[in-house]
Amino acid sequence: MSAALEMIGVAADLGGRPVLRDVDVRLDAGDFTALLGPNGAGKTTLMRAALGLIPLRAGTVRTGTAGYVPQRHEFTWDFPASVQDAVLSGLVRRIGLFRRPTVAHWRAAWDALDRVRLADLRKRPVGELSGGQRQRVLVARALVLEPSVLLLDEPFTGLDMPAQETLTDLFTEIARERAVLMATHDLTAAAYTCDRLILLNRTVIASGPAADLKDPELWMRTFDVGPGSHLLKALDLVGA
Repeated sequence: MSAALEMIGVAADLGGRPVLRDVDVRLDAGDFTALLGPNGAGKTTLMRAALGLIPLRAGTVRTGTAGYVPQRHEFTWDFPASVQDAVLSGLVRRIGLFRRPTVAHWRAAWDALDRVRLADLRKRPVGELSGGQRQRVLVARALVLEPSVLLLDEPFTGLDMPAQETLTDLFTEIARERAVLMATHDLTAAAYTCDRLILLNRTVIASGPAADLKDPELWMRTFDVGPGSHLLKALDLVGA
């Protein structure tokens, strides 16, 4: 069975500076995978490479349709658009820049909103939404493409715990039918929630279920911390 996303020997630069090297990643439908690493480790660059948005210095990327959920600050929330308009914008390339959406396009947007439990707010201006609701709009905007893999870039940033828990339940549900890759700084929640973890620092240090990643050295190499780090204590890896 073909992978939802496969990256083989990927290397990529930004501004002439090497960011990723020799990255191997495979995601299959049903995988809920967390991408973990410090700031500057290349998590966002890996996602952009998977989307074909940046050139590769080496390696190969194979994927079907990919849906991308950027960090919330990358979307213009003060634009005078409704929730359903924001979701429909995910189909601009398919519709065409100067063509009107068809009934089928609108239905796809409404179906996506229903899946993220925002159907009742479809006509509300996006500027009136809470942070958690805005994040779900971005998820619906990605789901409207019916992607084989959903890429989530720091979806919990700036959200309170109830909103995070709502999103976690949603992502778990979505992962039952497609691959989900989530970059996050919430290490303990990722270890508890996700099927697999990828430890990234310019290259893949390790990957697998959290239960298989109990060697503190892997986390020390990934996050460049010492054996007494609070990070290791939070993960209950001190003395492991």
